[in-house]
Amino acid sequence: MITPATRRAASGVAVLAAGALALSACGSDDGGSNADSDGPIELSIATFNDFGYSDELLAEYEAEHDVKIVHNKAATTDDARANFFQKLGSGGLSDIEAIEVDWLPEVMEYSDMLTPVPDGLKGRWLDWKEAAATDADDNLIAYGTDIGPEAVCYREGLFADAGLPTDPDEVAGLFGTWDDLFQTGQEYVDATGEPFLDSASSVFQALINQQEKTFEDTDNSIIATDNPAVREVFDTTVENANDIAAYPDQWSEDWYAAMANGEFAAMMCPPWMLGIIEGEAPDVDDWRIANAFPGGGGNWGGSYLTVPTQGENVEAAQELADWLTSPETQIKAFKNAGTFPSQPDAYESDELLGYTNDYFGGAALGEIGIERAEAVSVEPYKGSNYFQIRDALNDAVTRVFNGTESADKAWDTWANEVSSIG
Repeated sequence: MITPATRRAASGVAVLAAGALALSACGSDDGGSNADSDGPIELSIATFNDFGYSDELLAEYEAEHDVKIVHNKAATTDDARANFFQKLGSGGLSDIEAIEVDWLPEVMEYSDMLTPVPDGLKGRWLDWKEAAATDADDNLIAYGTDIGPEAVCYREGLFADAGLPTDPDEVAGLFGTWDDLFQTGQEYVDATGEPFLDSASSVFQALINQQEKTFEDTDNSIIATDNPAVREVFDTTVENANDIAAYPDQWSEDWYAAMANGEFAAMMCPPWMLGIIEGEAPDVDDWRIANAFPGGGGNWGGSYLTVPTQGENVEAAQELADWLTSPETQIKAFKNAGTFPSQPDAYESDELLGYTNDYFGGAALGEIGIERAEAVSVEPYKGSNYFQIRDALNDAVTRVFNGTESADKAWDTWANEVSSIG
């Protein structure tokens, strides 16, 4: 179960310029040991939030190998990102560093400072997961961990109070398209006087993730303000989601508390969100999952493990990264924290196919996750400015929600911010 201390926080507005990297004094990359000759190698791994790498899981590896693992866990992706770029090239990174998909494009600019994944492991991951971490020289520079294929979570009791269907299969029929979801949400608001969705930003994030190109073209030129798809996402969010959402954004203390007190009835649910819900609302017994997502499918989130070349135990770190991202270990991590595997071989496992969760009414989380993953048909192109531009547009959505700017004014403010980037 995920506790408040391990909440998966969204990427915030703080942006560290990659250009501030200190690219001198690189550490050793000879793979040598940092341990005494009669002691185990010490391997450090840096993650954030909860990757499912419990003490018990890491102890399995320690018992089978002559290593001691030190696990450094940052509270949020922002903290991990700041640490990564501050120390890359100047020393001080862990032997294994986790990175989040939305700042992977920035990391790719320094792919030569990361040890390539052995060729023998290529093909382990979903094609789009692997392609995003492959550089111009065809080096795969990161080991895929989880992905975030989205479904919709809902409160069965609150749906019943509003006169809506409650059976997961029937509820799935309410979310075939975005128009369907917005209509259902308005029906709920009209019937109860309460908000339907948790946040407007989750709709914005989901819609952006269903576009092939958003803020940058494949040559990394910025197209954000001229891309009609981006304007449509913004308009759709502020014209529809803002009217049925409880909060503009996620991750506030009020937002966490609202999961338990019934302030909203539904939310977008990538697998990693399930552990957050259960952790924040352990005594609520009516959270359920609809095996559907507006527009067919979408992926929100996911991470990778990298092995910096500056490490003192590169080869040993590669072996650990290999083990942590194997299909078998990723299934264990999924059970620990809802981090859904990105390896197709895992989808053939009876252990994953048969996995259910009593908290969500006995939902077949393994089967739902597989079906939602197979429904993902688009993974947006993300250039090195994606993280910064997306956060700025999310802030624009928030300003409209809070009434501090009109939609047109918020868009223009964001457009001015974009013009100063790059």
